[in-house]
Amino acid sequence: MRHTPAILSVAFIISLTSADAWAQQPAPAKADASAANKAAAAVPARDPFFWLGEINKATAVINTDEGLLDKAMGARLAAGVAKVINDGNQPGAKRPSTVITFEPLLIKAAGQDITLLHAGRSSQDMHATYRSAILRDKLLELADQLNATSTTLVNLAAKHADTVVPNYTNGVAAQPNSYGHYLLGHAAGLDRDAQRIREAYARIDRSPMGTTVLNGTSWPLDRKRMAQYLGFEAVVDNAYDAAQISAMDQPVEVGAIVTSIALHTGNFIEDVMTQYAQPRPWILLQEGGGNTYVSSAMPQKRNPGLLNSTRSDASTAVTLAMGPVWQTHNITPGMSDPKDDKQNAAMVDSAIVVLKRWDRVLKALVVSPERALEELNSDWTASQELADVLMRKYKLPFRVGHHFASEVVDYAKTNNIKPLDFPYEQARRIYAEAVKGTEYPAELQMSEAEFRSTLDPVAIVKNRQTSGGPQPAEMQRMLKEANERLTAQAAWIQARRDHIKNSLADLDRQFDQLAGSARAQQ
Repeated sequence: MRHTPAILSVAFIISLTSADAWAQQPAPAKADASAANKAAAAVPARDPFFWLGEINKATAVINTDEGLLDKAMGARLAAGVAKVINDGNQPGAKRPSTVITFEPLLIKAAGQDITLLHAGRSSQDMHATYRSAILRDKLLELADQLNATSTTLVNLAAKHADTVVPNYTNGVAAQPNSYGHYLLGHAAGLDRDAQRIREAYARIDRSPMGTTVLNGTSWPLDRKRMAQYLGFEAVVDNAYDAAQISAMDQPVEVGAIVTSIALHTGNFIEDVMTQYAQPRPWILLQEGGGNTYVSSAMPQKRNPGLLNSTRSDASTAVTLAMGPVWQTHNITPGMSDPKDDKQNAAMVDSAIVVLKRWDRVLKALVVSPERALEELNSDWTASQELADVLMRKYKLPFRVGHHFASEVVDYAKTNNIKPLDFPYEQARRIYAEAVKGTEYPAELQMSEAEFRSTLDPVAIVKNRQTSGGPQPAEMQRMLKEANERLTAQAAWIQARRDHIKNSLADLDRQFDQLAGSARAQQ
């Protein structure tokens, strides 16, 4: 198997980053940690060794039932498989990850007869099967953390539904908005990532087992029953596609999901980072707890360490996600380059780390509504509303109203006048000049009270009429629907996990019965 040194080095970085990410988190109680460790040790890891064991268990059960193996022979071979699995589950035992290193253990346990299980099989379809199973598990881990971070995001949006802040385009304050509305926009992006996970999962949740190498086998293997025992929803239909094409597609598609999550995270982090360049930010991280740190030279500085590390982790995730693309590029179908289960697991883990960091950022944010409103009232982010009201209420063409509003802003900035202090008489004068020589009313039809209320950021947000806007009614609707989607996603994750768990439990029952019959014959 070929490995790309750059990709492996980044995978190593991920292991270090993951450890560093939580080095500052509170340690659990010793008793709880001990209990958790014992529980984890009691459950075999669903690694390649585990899945090779499950494949052999399912093969023994199915081929015996289908008459491809004599029942007495099937029972004896099952007992050999059980011994290899039990030995591998012991503390410190070796757990081979390839067919050619797993099979000698089977032969040692049950003799050469156990290679009868290999009829119609190949390392190609067996490895493709465990890689799909492992990537399937990893996608569910990613979906779980994505849902947790999205829940934090939506809860924060509900908390700040009425918090009015500046929004920016091209790095410049553009319009007032509800901070909750802004957060729901980011939640919508993560919801699309959740959709992508479900869609990718459906394509990965297909069993390649029983396709052998390229075009199947003369043995009448029951591929559908094999898929059911291993918790797959269905089989990969085309035998050539199974290990040659789809097995290469899968990590590339998951890499695209990891990329999207990392980009969404980076966008959010950079938005917060820009506030740290301001002398009086309206949003910061809560100091302490590893969120910020004091500069080694400048005592006034509180560097946003958590933001920096989250951004860095997002960049690492993007780097890892590019690995399968480059490894799949310009190789013949079926090559092993992009299929390494450890590298692809590290890629998914990198996105999980990013989401955990983002979740921590969200919980550490400190928003100052007063300072945000002060910034809004010190700039002219509400100026578009002048043009909108003149058009909506007084039928003045938008471009004419926009010209008037732009001239008001120019005069204000030249004379250092804030929106709430702008002289109404100057507004009337500028308007008259803007419509001079046109057929439109020469007098500004807005009263002074209306002119000033039009420039009120809070009123602008509350009076929006657009579906999907920040007005209270729409915020309540979107929050409700966002929570419903999160609940549905959690149910989907649990249903997929239950399906795999129940399928493997069914296999265990059938296999234990078969292996037990060998002991009964002794």
